[in-house]
Amino acid sequence: MSDPADQATVVPPAPAPAEARARAVRGRAKPARARSRQARVVLRKVDPWSVLKISFVFYLCMMVVILGALMILYGILGAMGVLDTTTEFLVDLGFGDDFEIHGNWLFSRGLAIGLALVVLWTLINVFIVFLYNLLSDVVGGIEVTLSERR
Repeated sequence: MSDPADQATVVPPAPAPAEARARAVRGRAKPARARSRQARVVLRKVDPWSVLKISFVFYLCMMVVILGALMILYGILGAMGVLDTTTEFLVDLGFGDDFEIHGNWLFSRGLAIGLALVVLWTLINVFIVFLYNLLSDVVGGIEVTLSERR
C-alpha cells in the first residue's frame, strides 16, 4: 500500500481576480447589442435640377391640398348660409345693391395666385441651392453621419 502522504492532491489553481470578474459578468450579462456601421459623409454639392423637380411637385401638391380645403370650406359656408349673410352685410355697408360673392371668380384667382406662388417658391429653393453650392466650396459643406443598425 502506498502512503497517503505520497499521493499528491491536485488542486486547481484559484482563478485570477480578472477571470473571476469575467465569469461573474458572463453569468448575468445582458445580450450584446447589435453593432452599427457608421459612415461620415460630407455634402458638398446639391443638384439644382433635382431640387427644382422636387420643389415644384411638393409646392404643386400643397397648392392642390389648400385649394381643395378652401373649396370644401366654401361649400360648407354656403350650405350654412354664411355667404348669404355676409353678402347682405356687405350690401348694407354700401358695396352696392348688386354685390355677390362668386365662387368661380374666387377660385380662378386663387388658382392663378397659387400657381404663381408655386413658381416663386420653386425658384427661391433653386436660388438657395446655388448659394449653398457656392458657400460649400468655402466652408466645406455639411458633414452628416450615416449609421446602419443590424
